[in-house]
Amino acid sequence: MRPMIHTPFAGSLLTVLLFAGTTHAADSTPAARKLARDAVIVDTHIDAPTELMKEWRDLSVAQPREFDFPKARAGGLDVAFMSIYTSPGQDDDGKAYEIANRMIDAVEKLANENPDKFALLRTPRDVEALRLLGLVLLPLGMENGAPIGGDLAKLKYFHGRGVRYITLAHSANNRIADSSYAAEKKWKGLSPFGREVVAEMNRLGMIIDVSHLSDDAVAQAVDLSRTPVMATHSAFRHFTPGFERNLSDELAKAIAAKGGVIQIPFGNAFVDPASAAKTQAYFVAYAEYERARSAGRTTQTVAEFDAEWDRDHPPLPVKIDAVLDQIDYGVKLVGIDHIGIGSDFDGVSGALPEGLRTVADYPNLIAGLQARGYSDADIRRILGENALRVWRRVEAYAAERQAAPATKRD
Repeated sequence: MRPMIHTPFAGSLLTVLLFAGTTHAADSTPAARKLARDAVIVDTHIDAPTELMKEWRDLSVAQPREFDFPKARAGGLDVAFMSIYTSPGQDDDGKAYEIANRMIDAVEKLANENPDKFALLRTPRDVEALRLLGLVLLPLGMENGAPIGGDLAKLKYFHGRGVRYITLAHSANNRIADSSYAAEKKWKGLSPFGREVVAEMNRLGMIIDVSHLSDDAVAQAVDLSRTPVMATHSAFRHFTPGFERNLSDELAKAIAAKGGVIQIPFGNAFVDPASAAKTQAYFVAYAEYERARSAGRTTQTVAEFDAEWDRDHPPLPVKIDAVLDQIDYGVKLVGIDHIGIGSDFDGVSGALPEGLRTVADYPNLIAGLQARGYSDADIRRILGENALRVWRRVEAYAAERQAAPATKRD
């Protein structure tokens, strides 16, 4: 969300509170922990690579982070999409391509140095065999299409490096699409280049991620895509009126009608109305700060601005019920086959609900769903089967299209 980090509230005090008060899998029920072990859990958005770029840590052992191997095993996590995030500022500076490659290098290093714990994942066909080895599987998702610049050929390059979805834009309009956070929309949806990006991603077998996009861009991406799309970490605007970053009911239904999935994030700003309002206020204040800095009315640095904001706007307490309510609402709105999870762990600076503080805590979510009457079969769909179905369909479409005679290709 922020220009260089994902959300407000990144202070050290919050980090202390996060790991001092973490609810662990052991606090859930035996039935929930059993299902967490048995089910395939797919989390479509974890920002560990951003943290690795700040400071390299061996995530094969316990770390003061929301994602590492011991916590993942405790929580039953099987497939953890690593977010290759670049900011609008890095796009403006021409550094996004380089930084994306360095992030991919970091994930590869993590897997290569710990082959008994992690494995890179390029296709859903390999999930069952690899999870039997007790590995945490690491596919890649690119958050913000900035690294491809204006070069369609870079899509094939990044697909070759293992990127399996692209969030078309992030917190600012880019060459591809308008952002939900942008006060003024440049393209009124997708750009002409963005329309080409959608078609090429379909051809290559890359999932189109509509999180962070403006309403018009979401609608156009869903309409243009020949495959189901995914909102890898988006909640429902029903709970956060006026917060365009979350999906309207109309857009959620359009995604589902195309066979896609909405992956519910855990961050307070997505699931809690008061926290969402504070996030919106941050962006308004930041825009004013940028105008003042450009006009020479302030010498305050971005870090100083953020530190002042964090001090004056501490995170609000939010309970796990906020996430459960989102899932309930989504299931009633679009059906059990179109809801999943995309936590945004390591990307929301610790502003997370009680009971969902790290990847060890999926059993708490499962226990909550069981308490609300969901069957284990339905919970399995939410935990990962729905996301894998979309991934398989996107991959199959690409294979079908590439195998078809040229005259029959669309």
